[in-house]
Amino acid sequence: KVAHIEVQKLVSEMPEVIAAQKEIEKLQKTYEADFEASYKEFQTKMQNYAADAENQTELINQRRQTELETLRQNLEQFQQTAGQDIQKKQMDLMRPLYEKARNAIEKVAGVQGYEYVLDSSNGGSVIIAKGKDLMADVKKELGF
Repeated sequence: KVAHIEVQKLVSEMPEVIAAQKEIEKLQKTYEADFEASYKEFQTKMQNYAADAENQTELINQRRQTELETLRQNLEQFQQTAGQDIQKKQMDLMRPLYEKARNAIEKVAGVQGYEYVLDSSNGGSVIIAKGKDLMADVKKELGF
C-alpha cells in the first residue's frame, strides 16, 4: 500500500516551526541592527577623515586609511559570521522538527498499514497523488 503527504507543507504548518521561524527572525534583526550601527560608524569616520585629510600629515592619513580598511574588513567578517550563525541556528532548530514530523508520518503509516509514503511536496517525486493523503492523520498525531 502506498500513501503520500506534502512534507514541506506539514512542517511549515507545525506550531513549533512557526515559533522557530520567529526566533530566527529575531536573531536576524539583532544582527542587522548591530551591522547597521557599525556601518554608520564606519561611514562617519570615513566622511570625517576625508573632510580633514588636507589638514593632516601623510602619515596620519595613511593610518586613517589603514584603520578604515580594517573596519571594512571587520564589517565583511561580521556579515559572514552572522550569516553562518543564523544558518546554524536554523539547522539546530529545524532538524528535530523534521525528525518529529518523520516519526509521526512513520507512526501513522504503520498504524494504517502503508508500506510506502511518498513526499508529494512541490518539486517532489510524485507525479499523481490520488492515493491516501496522510496530512490530516499526521497533523492529528502531532496535535494540531
